[in-house]
Amino acid sequence: METIQLTFPDGKTQKFPRGISALEVAKSIGPRLAAEVLVARLNGRLVDLSSPIEESTPVQFLTPSMPESLEVYRHSSAHLLAAAVRELFPDAHPGIGPPTESGFYYDFYRERPFTEDDLKKIEQKMAELVKADIAYERVYFPKEEGLKQFEEMGEFLKCELIREKAEPVFSAYRTGKFLDFCRGPHIPSTGRIKAFKLLSVAGAYWKGDERSHPMQRIYGTSFFTHKDLENYLQQIEEAKKRDHRRLGRELDLFSTEDDAGPGLIFWHPKGGVVRREIEDWLRGELVERGYDLVFTPHAMRLQLWETSGHTGFYRPNMFGPMQVENDEYQLKPMNCPGHILIYKSRARSYRELPLRYAEFGTVYRYERSGVMHGLLRVRGFTQDDAHIFCRPEQLEDEVQGCVEFAQAVLRAFGFERYQVELSARDPAHAGDYAGTSEEWDRAEGALMDTLRRMEIPFQVIPGEAVFYGPKIDVKLVDAIGRPWQLATVQFDFNLPRRFGLEFIGNDGQKHVPVMVHRALLGSIERFFGVLIEHYAGAFPVWLAPVQAMVLPISEKQLDYARKVAGVLRAAKVRVQLDDRNEKLNARIRDAQLQKIPLMLVVGEREAQAGAVAVRRRESGDSGSQPLDQFVPWVRGLIDTRALKW
Repeated sequence: METIQLTFPDGKTQKFPRGISALEVAKSIGPRLAAEVLVARLNGRLVDLSSPIEESTPVQFLTPSMPESLEVYRHSSAHLLAAAVRELFPDAHPGIGPPTESGFYYDFYRERPFTEDDLKKIEQKMAELVKADIAYERVYFPKEEGLKQFEEMGEFLKCELIREKAEPVFSAYRTGKFLDFCRGPHIPSTGRIKAFKLLSVAGAYWKGDERSHPMQRIYGTSFFTHKDLENYLQQIEEAKKRDHRRLGRELDLFSTEDDAGPGLIFWHPKGGVVRREIEDWLRGELVERGYDLVFTPHAMRLQLWETSGHTGFYRPNMFGPMQVENDEYQLKPMNCPGHILIYKSRARSYRELPLRYAEFGTVYRYERSGVMHGLLRVRGFTQDDAHIFCRPEQLEDEVQGCVEFAQAVLRAFGFERYQVELSARDPAHAGDYAGTSEEWDRAEGALMDTLRRMEIPFQVIPGEAVFYGPKIDVKLVDAIGRPWQLATVQFDFNLPRRFGLEFIGNDGQKHVPVMVHRALLGSIERFFGVLIEHYAGAFPVWLAPVQAMVLPISEKQLDYARKVAGVLRAAKVRVQLDDRNEKLNARIRDAQLQKIPLMLVVGEREAQAGAVAVRRRESGDSGSQPLDQFVPWVRGLIDTRALKW
């Protein structure tokens, strides 16, 4: 009998018959592992447990305790959803069904819309299929034979995918009566899916193209335990209360306007106050950290974007060019070429480097209508952008400075937790990236070395790099545990070469600088949306659009209330006076609904004593305080940018 040698994660090796399945290997280790394992990794590649092992290789078994297994579990949950839909609604044509960071979805083409009652029926059918413990059976087809079978089934969307993506012999998965064109891998059977929930139905388009078939996207989620599922569903309910789109309307912070077009944000006065505070804080930090503030045009010649490579690598995300006289101009999707032109405007010496250019630069990117989402995904937005031009030996210090700056931003705005990822290239798709393999190795190594030196844990994410270089992504974690991608630090060896950038070194020769792109907030719009949801609209005093509301008990105290408001205004406290002819409790309730941090009630006693009765947003009545003590106290909260008080 021919044998192969398998190497386990602990370094031990063992011989097995050639062709043995991954599941049989797991069984040989022990029944507990065989009962828990969901998928195997052979030489770095995930495979089904039914897969035969034909050659000696490293092997690892993934159980629910490993994060990667959840992605496979959710992919299998999407197939479970599709199998249930096809049994209940034969007129529904399946499209694609991938796992997502928080669950899964499956797209269907169907003339009649799915209803809430339909979702309940689908969920019930999914439970039946789980109870039946149906195998995820991997089958293979020669391309033409498989295409013919899917054509006979009437699955025109799957046929389109097979024509575009299938290998000469391709894999499909059978789950009961449902057959799906899919590379896999999948878990052994439906009975392994312990906790799932369908969440909603939304509109989508086939392949994201609004000119193509309209699809119905059913969203769901699944977890290994019911406890984890319940925790997630509670998080969803909390997220609904914090939805920045609803709070934006209720607190009069921002809007989008149909007359202007989707994805374009209008900042209302109250939202404008918060934006000003964010930008003013950041400008001060930029100056202290050695940045120069610059400003560049919103539109430039299209030729500039051809030189940068954006028209080649980024074209689908750019608006169409504009004809101006005999030239084509482009709304800028990035600020970097503008900063490059400032650098290139005169000769540079090594003594000047590093040069750090920062800009609150408004950019325009084409986002499809189906993916835009409040402040978080828009077509026009302002980046807190910066580009650092430095000598190669300065690179790691500059990257470290950017990461430390990102940490300072998180602390200043009350984000205590974050995750760090290093987005690397995908070597299998070298054509998607500019530069040589050696340059990418050096760039990725420099970023890794910096993070290790700073003792910051990080995860490498292959295939997530931008076309001109690898990047460090800092994801903040909000008050209810959700990660948000905002800060990014990107290394670029490509654009300086494309634009012919130079500096004169201490040897008198010309050298090419390296370049660091960095944004800390990501964009002002996205950061504001995350900030709204993190605080549920109840901003700390220094950020609050209205910091104090003065509430006279009756008209008799109106003159004193105006005096209080005037004193606070003179101390640069954002204050309003509510002198409406409404009961005091109603006005307090309205101030609470507007999430104003401090309410100052003034009656006859306060007027005589020169005091204010302070009510705090979170804790209620805080007692009476002399006005000349309250003013420096609240000013101290603002000046120190206190997050709690």
